[in-house]
Amino acid sequence: MSERSKRPGRPRATGVTKHQQRTLREIARFISVHGYPPTMQELAKVLGISHASAHEQVSQLVRKGYLKREPRKARGLTLIRQRNNEVADLVAVPIVGRVAAGWPILAEENIIGEVLVEGRVASRGRCFALEIDGDSMVEAGIREGDIVIVRQQPIAENGDIVVALLGDEATVKRLCIREEKIELRPENPKHRPIPIGPDDGLRILGKVVATRRKPPKQRFAGTRE
Repeated sequence: MSERSKRPGRPRATGVTKHQQRTLREIARFISVHGYPPTMQELAKVLGISHASAHEQVSQLVRKGYLKREPRKARGLTLIRQRNNEVADLVAVPIVGRVAAGWPILAEENIIGEVLVEGRVASRGRCFALEIDGDSMVEAGIREGDIVIVRQQPIAENGDIVVALLGDEATVKRLCIREEKIELRPENPKHRPIPIGPDDGLRILGKVVATRRKPPKQRFAGTRE
């Protein structure tokens, strides 16, 4: 056996280059803003490089353990570590596509997907996500097609934006409590407040704690506004 064949192989590189650091940073930023990872085309556009170069950057980061990639999925990237090698603080929150009276809100048959949320947002209780259908909360920054992150809780305070169940429909509104009067108020002057009486069976499902934009060309069963 030759001396060359006895030499140990070159150690596997675990550090990241400046270009790879930028790629990692932009992926983390995209996930933080949108709640889902970028496609290769979107990443290439953000970085100002070719699709092939973006693919190579991602492949290197996958090999070094900073990213995980799910094959045959346009948004299949998962951030595993940041530049300082700490585990990325992202939590997968289930998207609930259907809400029915008397059914557990997180019943397995109701879950139609997931959205990535910062751990600090989802750390104070069990969370779920719903897509908004309608424009009644636009002045609160919640638009049609947005995905709201909801902390599951049976009570809320005056002024909270909540997901409430009325009959067998869920609605997103601001809870207003004044003396003995309760209203679910929209944040759009085109819509009227919903007065709540003692026999209306109002049920608070949770408090809205964050909003994410919907992934392009993807739509989930909505929640009425």
